[in-house]
Amino acid sequence: MEPTDYIFGIRAVAEAIEAEKEIDKIFIKKDLNGSLAKELLALAKENKVPVQRVPLERINRITRKNHQGVLAMLSAVTYHRLEHLVPMLYEEGMLPFIVVLDGITDVRNFGAIARTCECAGADAIVIPERGSVSVGGDAVKTSAGALLHLPVCRERSTAQAVKFLKDNGYMVVAASEKADINYTQPDYTKPVAIVMGAEDTGISPQVLRLCDTFVSIPQMGHIGSLNVSVAAGVMMYEVVRQRLQSNMEVI
Repeated sequence: MEPTDYIFGIRAVAEAIEAEKEIDKIFIKKDLNGSLAKELLALAKENKVPVQRVPLERINRITRKNHQGVLAMLSAVTYHRLEHLVPMLYEEGMLPFIVVLDGITDVRNFGAIARTCECAGADAIVIPERGSVSVGGDAVKTSAGALLHLPVCRERSTAQAVKFLKDNGYMVVAASEKADINYTQPDYTKPVAIVMGAEDTGISPQVLRLCDTFVSIPQMGHIGSLNVSVAAGVMMYEVVRQRLQSNMEVI
């Protein structure tokens, strides 16, 4: 991890929040208390910056300098909010296409998905505040710079994001290897959000219950599942295929 990806120390992190630096999350040592620590926690809450209480070893793995038990991971992008982005897409006459990631923590998979999102014309990628990859310099590099062009919406939870999208007219499609419906069957020529889950646990049950339909990608080999970035690419380009075909039929 590059030193430019984080800052450390109670006062330095507090000053970064006040300066409106884009902070991905703050790690605070589990047993850290005191007036300065409480002030920092209050400041983070006021500015909606996610905070995680972690063992000292977690912070020491990143830096051994005088961090005082506090370290902030900086984001390489400016986060967007769905509540602002969704109305804007409709106002601009777009046919919205959003990719929601539930529990993707591997930076290489995230970067690869973001790169495909940008190439496939997705309007945004959505991640939750907790249990998600940090959008730092490594993610930008892995995405081949796509994250500098693709809006990333960081929402309080994946479930809340999915509910908001449904309430605003999106068809929410979950990719699951356990589904019986082929991924080509839904009609993607409408506002759509595709949900992809972590490779080990898949999409969380809470999020699955909110989705409109569940689809799977046929697999002919012996291995049980596709890499999530590959599966996301297959799903996204089915959206592209259907929309291109629909445009050709209209013409």
